Amino acid sequence: MKIHNTHYRTIWPAGEGVRVIDQTQLPFTFATADLRSLNDAVEAIRVMIVRGAPLIGATAAYGVALALRADASDASLAAAAKALKAARPTAVNLAWAVDRVSATVAPLAPAHRAAAAWTEAGDIADADVEQCRAIGQHGLAIIRALASKKGRDSGPLNILTHCNAGWLACVDWGTALAPVYMAHDAGIPIHVWVDETRPRNQGASLTAYELGAHGVPHTVIADNTGGLLMQRSEVDMAIVGSDRTVANGDVCNKIGTYLKALAAHDTGVPFYVALPSSTIDWNLASGGLIPIEERDARELTHISGQTEAGALETVRIAPEGSRALNPAFDVTPARLVTGLITERGVCAASRAGLKSLFPEIPAAAE
Repeated sequence: MKIHNTHYRTIWPAGEGVRVIDQTQLPFTFATADLRSLNDAVEAIRVMIVRGAPLIGATAAYGVALALRADASDASLAAAAKALKAARPTAVNLAWAVDRVSATVAPLAPAHRAAAAWTEAGDIADADVEQCRAIGQHGLAIIRALASKKGRDSGPLNILTHCNAGWLACVDWGTALAPVYMAHDAGIPIHVWVDETRPRNQGASLTAYELGAHGVPHTVIADNTGGLLMQRSEVDMAIVGSDRTVANGDVCNKIGTYLKALAAHDTGVPFYVALPSSTIDWNLASGGLIPIEERDARELTHISGQTEAGALETVRIAPEGSRALNPAFDVTPARLVTGLITERGVCAASRAGLKSLFPEIPAAAE
């Protein structure tokens, strides 16, 4: 995607390492960070310099390569895999990417491992771009059909999204936002309701930043506004991403997604989830088995922003001594999902639906 008329991916080779967009500084400053070691990659994932399941996976893949450049032994490979997988536990793309690179290099002599890992990481990044492009095309067909049904005289198609599942969450294009960008570029009148997505405000900080840079009309709303807008018939569809979707179609995504799905179900609003196949965990039978990351309570009790004078400050918004619970994700049952949009097409959120697109996958856990 383009920022200030320059095309960027979210991660790319630079010198002896990789360069990433530092998402902790958005939307106020567009800055990059260089990852030159395993520890750099682990920290970037842990503190959310990089965010979004597909981008976390690509970063982890390069993290393995960086570790093997320093030490290509079996012990180093195992230690790198362990450290990266522990950085964030919920997004399955992370473990998937680490396992893929590890499986590629493990049979090789140590002298050949670093180069092979680097190539594999690059292939993972390139594949993510193409998968997201395909997701965009399949989602565009849905948007086009809904917009045609609504008619241009009734105003733009209003799309609600939660958290960030755009270009910044992937290597390029995005998952949930790829169809939005393609619809906008195709001249379909659209407008996006952007949930702020507390407590890290990925919607207000990242999704709004992306949409604004691309020229897509949008409005930032408080997290609890979506239900009211749906009751008022001011939402025509909802589309979100996923950090892990399991074999029965249950979807794990940023905390608050479940509530949006409930509201959509109650008001008859189509609720779609966009994800690449790398986000599908075929080894888990249901969403209740997904490990839910619990993050630092300070993310909830404090908030960072820009003052009127332009300074960046972090302030406390909860009383001293009050406890805070900060789970980062929740699980939306498959019954609330209208459809899953993948690089291979759209399917029902069910075991049968997923298997119809991915017949080569062995039977999942029961």
